[in-house]
Amino acid sequence: MPEDESLGALVAQASHHISTLVRSEIELAKAELKFDAKRVGVAAGLFGAAAFMGHLCLILASFAIAYALVAVGLATWLAFTIVTVFYLVVAGLLVLVGYRRLKGLTGMKRTRRSLRGLAGPEEAEEELPERVPAPSARPAAPAPPPYTGPTAGQVGAHRESVSDAG
Repeated sequence: MPEDESLGALVAQASHHISTLVRSEIELAKAELKFDAKRVGVAAGLFGAAAFMGHLCLILASFAIAYALVAVGLATWLAFTIVTVFYLVVAGLLVLVGYRRLKGLTGMKRTRRSLRGLAGPEEAEEELPERVPAPSARPAAPAPPPYTGPTAGQVGAHRESVSDAG
């Protein structure tokens, strides 16, 4: 009967059950990760094969366009130059768009702010230097309000404990 068991025995049982539960959860996570990793690997291989075949089609289409320009009456060197310049312009536009997307990265502002809050103010200045923003022609945007959401230690605080659930 549970009333006859000592507190030490109950704590030992609870400890054993918790460690068994944790081990089981870890094994479940490993099995799910292994299954997902296999699916991701197969999908990545299929995407890689599709990208390679798409690249081959782009090369063949480039030759077809160049020879179509030759058939219209352009010199061969001019037709191939036009196709090449077209691809250089497209590549330049893609680089420009990619550069602008990278320029908008925040540099983990929330994480730095959170770490600064955990460390003392003088330690935060020494260990986490601020990035100096590049000067721009536009006026600086107003600073966002400080983060007031849950911290890492508060994320699971809303859940009921194991002893309350049973």
